[in-house]
Amino acid sequence: MQGIGRTTKDMNRKEKGDHLQDLVGPLGTATHIENWGRAVVVSGGVGTAEALPIARAMKAAGNHVISIIGARTKELVIAEQLMAEICDEVIITTDDGSYGTKGLVTTALEPIITGDQPPQMILAVGPLPMMSAVADMTRPLGIKTVVSLNTIMIDGTGMCGGCRATVGGETVFVCVDGPEFDAHQVDFNELRQRGSIYREHERQSLDDFLERCRLETAAEETSKAR
Repeated sequence: MQGIGRTTKDMNRKEKGDHLQDLVGPLGTATHIENWGRAVVVSGGVGTAEALPIARAMKAAGNHVISIIGARTKELVIAEQLMAEICDEVIITTDDGSYGTKGLVTTALEPIITGDQPPQMILAVGPLPMMSAVADMTRPLGIKTVVSLNTIMIDGTGMCGGCRATVGGETVFVCVDGPEFDAHQVDFNELRQRGSIYREHERQSLDDFLERCRLETAAEETSKAR
């Protein structure tokens, strides 16, 4: 797991035999799968982990599946071999050019959607700016595009309202109505604003966690030295 905030860094500290107190799922609605013909699965960062089983199901339904995996660097590319085992083609892009094609996933997507055999279906899962960019590219071409949203979620039942989003002018709760929606109907500007609401709180929580880890390490080293 890629440790970014307090929760993921804390989970990465787990050792063999450790456990999480509770795990709830699956939540939301199932991914719709059918034989569209040509399908592209665009994933960024850890979003590739979610994209993998969807790509597998698309291929099993008879689609010609192209996977585009994007990451900041070569070290952050995941599941490439697993994707290669089920997809007809796998394209890698990295921001710094350390692996695959230098650029964003949209760099690899553009020639595919403007070529002689454009896809009938595109799924994008990853960072919000990436999904928004994919939607902007496919909207004028009328290519069916679905995005998997990862909003702020608290209880996973829709009761807290933290995962609210606007899709097609209507309010939805991503944890129960989603996570997948028509990309061309999603209000990405609102999602960006809502996603930054707790940024300062998240930073402070991470700082407190790292300080606690530092103190624990110092205490352990002191104990060993005695």
